[in-house]
Amino acid sequence: MAQSKSSAMNSSAGPKAGGAFMKPLHPSKELAAVVGAEPLARSEAVSRMWAYIKAHKLQNESDKREIVSDAKLAAIFDNKDKVSMFEMNKHLARHLK
Repeated sequence: MAQSKSSAMNSSAGPKAGGAFMKPLHPSKELAAVVGAEPLARSEAVSRMWAYIKAHKLQNESDKREIVSDAKLAAIFDNKDKVSMFEMNKHLARHLK
């Protein structure tokens, strides 16, 4: 008898929860200055970036979607003065290997 669709999806042969997002990645030296040098999951890198941004008050007060660069963030954000919170992930991807 054939497996039902739901039981086939629950089998251990499928992808693991989290998958590639939970794989520890090595930050570049520029990113390590903000999030630390140890390997970490992409989600943890994003969390640490937000912690840094909030601790240093680098969100634009009039537009919370905008991040204002300091010297450390400028090195990650291709020397841009500001980036959107959506653009930040694109820059992070280049600094995690």
